[in-house]
Formats: sequence, C-alpha cells, structure tokens
Amino acid sequence: MGQRFSNTPNDEDNGNLPSSFTKYFKNYKPETKIISEEITHSIELRLKNGDLQGANSVISNVLKVIDNAKINIAVTGESGSGKSSLINALRKVKHAGESSATVGVTETTMEIKPYEHPKVKNLILWDLPGIGTPNFEPNNYLEKVEFKKYDFFIIVSSPRFTKHELDLAKAIIMMKKNYYFVRTKVDIDLKNEETCHRHTFDREKTLNQIRNYYLDSFRKSKINEPQVFLISNQDLSNYDFPVLMDTLIKDLPAEKRHNFLLSIPNITEAAIQKKYNSAKQFIWLSAMKDGLFATFPRMGILNDLDMNKLKKRLNFYRDLFGVDDESLISIAMDAQMPIRQLKKKLKSPYLLEFNKEETLRELLLKGMAIFTSANGGLLATGLYFTKTYYLEFHFLNTVAEDAKVVLKEAFRRMPGPVSRRGYPARGVGRRRVQGFVLVILGGLVFLGFFWVFFLEVNLGKEISYDM
Repeated sequence: MGQRFSNTPNDEDNGNLPSSFTKYFKNYKPETKIISEEITHSIELRLKNGDLQGANSVISNVLKVIDNAKINIAVTGESGSGKSSLINALRKVKHAGESSATVGVTETTMEIKPYEHPKVKNLILWDLPGIGTPNFEPNNYLEKVEFKKYDFFIIVSSPRFTKHELDLAKAIIMMKKNYYFVRTKVDIDLKNEETCHRHTFDREKTLNQIRNYYLDSFRKSKINEPQVFLISNQDLSNYDFPVLMDTLIKDLPAEKRHNFLLSIPNITEAAIQKKYNSAKQFIWLSAMKDGLFATFPRMGILNDLDMNKLKKRLNFYRDLFGVDDESLISIAMDAQMPIRQLKKKLKSPYLLEFNKEETLRELLLKGMAIFTSANGGLLATGLYFTKTYYLEFHFLNTVAEDAKVVLKEAFRRMPGPVSRRGYPARGVGRRRVQGFVLVILGGLVFLGFFWVFFLEVNLGKEISYDM
C-alpha cells in the first residue's frame, strides 16, 4: 500500500484529521498541555491545508524541544529550614542515599550544589547557601548564585522568618523571576500545638495562623503577598504540597511541563494521573508524527516487534512510575509486607512474560483498543500507526494503574499523625474518643458511688425508725 494522504488540501481524510487533532487537545486544560497554543494552532493550520510534511516537521521539532528541555530549580533558605530535605523529597531519594542532599540542623550548604533528578535527567535542583552565610552576603547574593540560569526560586522557611528572606524575595522580584514561598515542618507545629492545647486544638485555625504570620510580614515590608505553601517534607501528600506542584506546572512554559510532570512524586492518584496524561500526550504526538506517512500495518505479521525493545519501553514506564522491581522492594519494606504479596496485586511486571505469538496478538489488540478509545477516533481518519505505539499506550495504561494500586497499598499500611486526605488520622481520632469515653465512665462511676451512699443513708434511717 502507498501513502495514505496526498499533499492536496481537498483530500477527504485530511478534513477529519485537523478536527481530530483539535478535539484531542481540547481534552486537556491549558495549564497541563505539553505544547503551547501557538504550536497547536501551527499544526492544525498545516493539517487543514494538507501540508503533511510541514505538520510532521513542526511535531518533530516540538518533540525534540520537549525531550531536551532543561529545568533548573533553585532552592534556598536559612540553616535548619528543611531545604535539603525538600530537595530529597522532590527527587524521591532517602536522606541516607549516596546522592541525597546533606541534611542537618546547622548550615550544611556552603557552596552551590546541583542535584540531578534520578529519573528525569534534564531536571536539576540547585541547593543554594542561605542568604547571609559566609561568601553569600545579601548585597550580591543573586549575582553569586548566578540567578539567570534558574527557571524559578523556592524560598524555604521554618520556623522563624528573617529579614534575609524578605530581602531575597525583593531582589528576585526586581530581577523579574518567579519565586515560591514554602513553610516546612508544619506537621511538627500542629503536633506541638495539640500537645499544649489538647482541648481547644483546631488544625485549620493553626495552619491559618502560620500562613497569616508570613503574609503579614510581607505586607509590613510592602512586598506583594506571595502564595505561602505550608508543607511537611515527611508527608508530601498532605497540606499544600500538591497545590505547590500544580502551581509550578501551571507557571512553567508548555515545553518544560512534560519533564517536570514526569518528575513529580506519586503522592496522590491525581499526581499519577497528571504524569500519565503528560506521557500520553508525548506518545500521541510521536505516533502522529510517524503516522502521517505510515502504511497500514498487517496484523498477521508480528515478528517485526522487537521483544528487547518492548521490554525496554515497559521498564522505562515502570521505572518512571515507581513500580520497577527496586522501587517495589523499597515500598514493600516500608509497608512491612512481602514483595511477592505486593507484586501479586500488579499487572505490569508480568505483561511481557509469554512466548506464544497468539498472546502477543492479544496484547496488541488490547493496545489498539486503548489507543482508539483514548484518541478521539483517529483511526477513523485513515491515519495508521506502527504496532509499537499501540503497545506503548497499553504499557503506559497498565503501569499507571499499577502505580495507583501501590499508592493505595502503601497508604493503607503506613499510619501517621495526620491522614493522607488531610483529616485527623486514626490514631488522633482514637485518642480523642478514648478520652471522651474515660470521662463518661468516670462520671458513671461517680454517680454509682453517690447512689450507693444515698441508699445506705436512707436505709439506715428506716432501720433506726422501725426499732
């Protein structure tokens, strides 16, 4: 078979292709798209005019830009603020790991240190010395840290708010860079507040007091109020960390969102879904680039599928979504469950464990079904894709679902002082109920003693009268 499309604008199939492209990207909110509105419009225009070569060229270029987009994030704060812990949390590495940022109560960052994300190589977090530390005085701090190379700054504060942090915020604003103000260790503040005021403790009131303290400080210094994110480095799914991630995604240029989305920790199902949607857009664009000039694949021939390449792609997604063997061992240890028991709940580790061609055919058909349902009926336009893309969609879909299963299993087995949905955890609620029950029981015991005493007194009087 020859080329499916001609380069004439009157081609019948080309009429459906632009609308299918437009319809697909309308499914995503503007702040989650990995290509800009300008690029989207450029591709649509070329497809409408039948310029398939031009559309192919635009898609090829934008894929290269997205894949190679570098993200440099500066993280700064005073000693003991938790900035190194935040860097480790964002990189999903433990404090004891060889590549982890050094954590300490005294200033451990005396020079600028880059930390590459272990799974997204183009994302680098820079651990900057706190402003005012030796060799990094406030008057030339931004020049010393080479502020121009960072996409944005994260200012980390806890528990005290200093003039240095206000000065840094002013300087960043003057340099027309974005910054995000993060207050860490709020879990410790809540615990201390509850201990000191057990009967009057109000979680939301305490969080608002912490937030307003910082906002008032900005107002008094005549600085536009930033959004203050309250987080715990030990419990990223709680408090404002998910909101911080959504804000960073929205503020980044479209071409940089993909790599950042792939880096976010699997802290909630919503985070996994965002990562999934980004990867799906990238696969879809890659498939469309190749499909513009592809011929229809004959389903009876499967031996052109390289099993080694398929395994490599499956392992890539498993690693990206944290369901690779190494990650599963770590999760099983933290959840105190056998690794075999955890893997039994998953599908991706066994997705390519077969030898028969018929099984591969079934897998390919599943991939085609997922691709067709997810992409607005692109097959109806006459646009055909290689079998690898159908399977890649199936890999992505399976791995993302496994990541959600692992998340539920890990959270179910990991108790904490505050629940992952932001409500009081079982332990906190249980303590309050137990205290209430003890008060009631104490009251009942007191009434019982009083009643016995009352009967004895009255019974004594009756006996004395009869005698």
